[in-house]
Amino acid sequence: MKADRGRSLLALPNTATDAAGNPSLVEQQRVSIPLPRALGGQAQSCPASLQAPQRASARFATSNGEVDPEKLTLALSLVKMLAVWITTLFLLNAARGREVCYKRLGCFSDSPPWAGIPGRQLAGLPSSPDAVNTNFLLYTRDNMVKYQKISATNPSTIKASNFRADRKTRFIIHGHLAGADLPWITSICRFMFHSEDVNCILTDWRGGSSGLYTDAVNNVRIVGAELEYLVNFLEKEYGYSPANIHFIGHSLGAHVAGEAGRRKPGIGRITGLDPAGPLFQYTPTMVRLDPSDAKFVDIIHTHAGHLFFDFAPGILQTCGHLDFYPNGGKKMPGCKQLRVPPATRDINDLMRAYRSFGCGHKRSLRYYAESIITPNGFVGYQCDTYREFVLGDCFPCPEEGCPLMGHYADKFLHKTEKEEQKVYLNTGPSPPYARWRKEIHVKVCATETMKGNIDVALTGTNGFRKKYTIDKGTFKPGNTYLNYIDTEISGNISKVEFLWKKQLGHADRGCMGAEEVRIISGENGTMSVFCGCGTVQPSMWQALALC
Repeated sequence: MKADRGRSLLALPNTATDAAGNPSLVEQQRVSIPLPRALGGQAQSCPASLQAPQRASARFATSNGEVDPEKLTLALSLVKMLAVWITTLFLLNAARGREVCYKRLGCFSDSPPWAGIPGRQLAGLPSSPDAVNTNFLLYTRDNMVKYQKISATNPSTIKASNFRADRKTRFIIHGHLAGADLPWITSICRFMFHSEDVNCILTDWRGGSSGLYTDAVNNVRIVGAELEYLVNFLEKEYGYSPANIHFIGHSLGAHVAGEAGRRKPGIGRITGLDPAGPLFQYTPTMVRLDPSDAKFVDIIHTHAGHLFFDFAPGILQTCGHLDFYPNGGKKMPGCKQLRVPPATRDINDLMRAYRSFGCGHKRSLRYYAESIITPNGFVGYQCDTYREFVLGDCFPCPEEGCPLMGHYADKFLHKTEKEEQKVYLNTGPSPPYARWRKEIHVKVCATETMKGNIDVALTGTNGFRKKYTIDKGTFKPGNTYLNYIDTEISGNISKVEFLWKKQLGHADRGCMGAEEVRIISGENGTMSVFCGCGTVQPSMWQALALC
């Protein structure tokens, strides 16, 4: 009989089969680990015996002084979750080596490396294909508003649809606690139709992704097998080459894409959008996305780290041919990210952390969507570390150019020259996110050595103007000062202005100006030189002209 998750934290149902000899749902031994409501667990009422003591009630109080049930439930769930996870590490190892088989998709085992190894102790058998209920929803330029459901088990649905074998096909695969009807998924399809004629297929597996995270991890294999089954059908019945297929997966969806690619060799491309880290990080390549899963694998890391120490759901390690780490890959501008110590006693910190959990994780989706309509944006620089990128050690791009993060990453000539190529860039805090990196040299002229800061304002050919700080400190006449900026200006610079401000409390009455400003564009190495004349007083703008 099925386990009652409301009564038991660790449920081990008996093995059973149906009349046809196929495994039933109860055959699968699963561990139910309650998660906070914010992560998809079901909130449960708190027994009177577990109510918070009076002296700690302030931590769980609302603004009017009453106990907040949601905060109390979250606190109890966290305590239960940690206790069960520790206990489960010991209990699960005694029940390995089982297997379930399905006529259409094959067999699935809970033996290593799928479970029972470091990093995968909590993994196990997947749910049945019927329970996961994978659906494929087709959008094309002929039906941009309403999808057409297609299925390899019902070939007439494909024949009657707008699917065309002469188009490239891009699959979009969501992650945990998501579905194919989310706006970010459908918007990616719509953006594609503005620039290319493709079959855009949304992979909806909410039946397997909407429960506990550990269950969703197990179900990754079922969805990967469903994708393989559909690709095999298209290849056999329509002569469709796997090389024309591109899987785009977010979070757990990235590992779904990897599983499909592992099972079906020859897939053209896989894009992993902040692939999930828990139960995948530093595990064998067989169970996670890696470069062998497609001819080209590109990754965008936006909330990478460790779940319990960084509250980071994304994988930190490289797992593609090109691994992009915008803004360093851990913290995105415009997203609040809290580092909460594991032993914290402040439930308010935990609440804020969970509420901000998805911002950085979802930025990979936003960056990818914007990259579709910004073909020359998101220029990345190949460096060993983010620090090297910040210091300009990888600037500018070489003659063959730099890789572009997002939709057009496959245009890079050396994309598969080697695996685990790290690429860094910066983005903006809000849309539009694309930025273009420039190296700015300012040669100053001054009546004497000055203390303060120097700024330049750049104006693009489209009239956009913005001020950037170049340096702060002591400035000597005739010296040149350098900095790197990431600007919204994508084209040429038409106008440069110089400004300096005196350090607060500095008594000097001298003047300073820019004798020359050199601007080097990172994407192509072109340089523009602007010349100034004379000096100006503090907080007064000096206009420069092309030399």
